Amino acid sequence: MNILIADDERVIREGIKRTIGQISPEHQVFVAARAEEAVKIMEEQRIHIVLTDILMPGMNGLEFMKISKRRYPYVKWIVISAHSEFSYAQEAVRLGARDYLLKPIGKTKLTELIDSLTTEIQQDNNISRQGERLKASLRFLREGVFQRLASGLDIGNLDIEPFIEDYNHFYLVMIQLDPGDKSVRLEHFIVENVLSELIDQHGRGFVVSYDRQSLLGLITPGENIRVEQFQEEVKAHLTHYLKIPFQIIHSGLSYDFNTVPQVVKRMREASASQALELEPMKGSGEKAIDVALHYIKEHFYEDLSLEKMASVVFLNPAYFSQLFKQKTGQGYKEYVTSLRLEQAKLLLLNPKLKLAEIAERVGYQDMRHFTQMFRKKYQLTPTEYRQQESINILMSKGTPPQQ
Repeated sequence: MNILIADDERVIREGIKRTIGQISPEHQVFVAARAEEAVKIMEEQRIHIVLTDILMPGMNGLEFMKISKRRYPYVKWIVISAHSEFSYAQEAVRLGARDYLLKPIGKTKLTELIDSLTTEIQQDNNISRQGERLKASLRFLREGVFQRLASGLDIGNLDIEPFIEDYNHFYLVMIQLDPGDKSVRLEHFIVENVLSELIDQHGRGFVVSYDRQSLLGLITPGENIRVEQFQEEVKAHLTHYLKIPFQIIHSGLSYDFNTVPQVVKRMREASASQALELEPMKGSGEKAIDVALHYIKEHFYEDLSLEKMASVVFLNPAYFSQLFKQKTGQGYKEYVTSLRLEQAKLLLLNPKLKLAEIAERVGYQDMRHFTQMFRKKYQLTPTEYRQQESINILMSKGTPPQQ
């Protein structure tokens, strides 16, 4: 059985991998630091169980699970997090997660969960393996035929009547991505799954990969569904997930499959005459900042430069900085510094912790720099603050300080 661990913290993913290797050495374990790596592994390996962290750079774990469930309906999902927030657990359960584990994950709990899911997967395989293989084979055949047809390639003597009998009228929808120099494996995966999901919701049809940067959907809408309405919904969903420019073009209503190559050619010509734009949906920038704030709270002790944080949510640093200040009322650096120093104040209440240890725990490797920043904000050195709070605690207990 194959297990995938998706977590941006190396110590966590390697620790879980090591634990699974100890308790169930017969399982093969794969690791990924972000959703894009996880998508690549799931495309290349048959994964049975995914343990995903919620807060990862780019796409978070809950979104990764939501996007993947259509393509991999038999995968068992486990969500892991450093936060016990009810809203996270509630959303994870709604999306079909089998469990919600808090870090650090106990060996006993992990053992019980892996054993339980292993038994369940074996039972599922006995029931559904043949049906799943047949369904997948038919899907690949259909999509392969349509892809060749749309590209104007010869399909030989293949009888496509059984294939097209459910689509006596249809629209074509093309999504084109503009990745620049970056790989679009994750974006391609997102478009395929989002478009397929919305086609199922609004009618019937399917999606094929046209080329590396383009996907083509065929839809026969249900009653009272306008293709323009469908297109706007597709645009809204993709704007939420994609952080690169994209373009959506739909054809007019078609009745003849033989015209598909000509229709696709016209769509591509129309696309080439228009510039692709990244049109953020209202609120998508705010959501990116929400993700950033959660990430900062969990990783405040790490190197969190503005450039790194902007890359985590796939935004330009200058644009990220502007959105961050609008959302929080503080500059990015000021916010991170305040968060670190507030945490330092709490740690200073523990007399067993040395100042150097506290500085390191809140993200300062240089003790002198930590002291300077603390004094600048609170007009006290860390030592003076600790002594002052020690006196206040003693007085609140009714014990006068020693002279």
